[in-house]
Amino acid sequence: MREMGLIPEHELRRLEAIAGPDQTLEELIARRVSGEPLQYIEGTVAFASLDLVVDERVLIPRPETEGLFELAVRMVRAPEVIVDLCTGSGALALALKKAFPAAAVFATDVSPEAVEVASFNRFRTGLQVYIAEGDLFDPLPAAILGTVDLIVANPPYVAEVDFGGLPREVQREPRVALVSGASGLEVIQRIGAVGAQWLRPGGVFICEIGETQGVSAASSLLDLPGVVRQDLAGRDRYLVAVKP
Repeated sequence: MREMGLIPEHELRRLEAIAGPDQTLEELIARRVSGEPLQYIEGTVAFASLDLVVDERVLIPRPETEGLFELAVRMVRAPEVIVDLCTGSGALALALKKAFPAAAVFATDVSPEAVEVASFNRFRTGLQVYIAEGDLFDPLPAAILGTVDLIVANPPYVAEVDFGGLPREVQREPRVALVSGASGLEVIQRIGAVGAQWLRPGGVFICEIGETQGVSAASSLLDLPGVVRQDLAGRDRYLVAVKP
């Protein structure tokens, strides 16, 4: 089959492993060649110690976001209340619940389709996380205002003008999870404007950002002293703050 030559060998082996009577190898290869992400074809992705369902309704969790999880685990000790904004597949919320079983974990997403996937992953993992549809902090219980030990977020941070330059397979992921607006900073700025109100003193805030957004993202935090940390490739990737 001519398309086989367009697929890297390691991806071909993964497709061979899931081929069967419902989806032949040729059909799977055609989907991959068309630009469909490999993780959507496989239907699951590994994140931390979890195996999560992903499909076209959610952003595919990436190593950079797993790095955010690892950073959070290093920075907090025995948190009681955790909030995950823009949860998508539920990856961060569920991984943090597994790492801190005693914590109350709250996850929100503006996309009803993402909430469906996150809720399924909650059922799949058996981890009890509060998942709600809504804009950022809006669906959270008012009772946790000012009590949160850890806020994490992997918000959309791509600028409208940059969307067309993304790899073809990335463009197959939900636009709402990728594009923030004209500058790419709109959602980060909205989180930064009120995030401090939800944290307790000493609470930690960690947000994934684009590699060119460090200075601008840090300046968007109100009443929080933000610093930028790098991912494993040495690129600016995380906006971090601890509430005084």
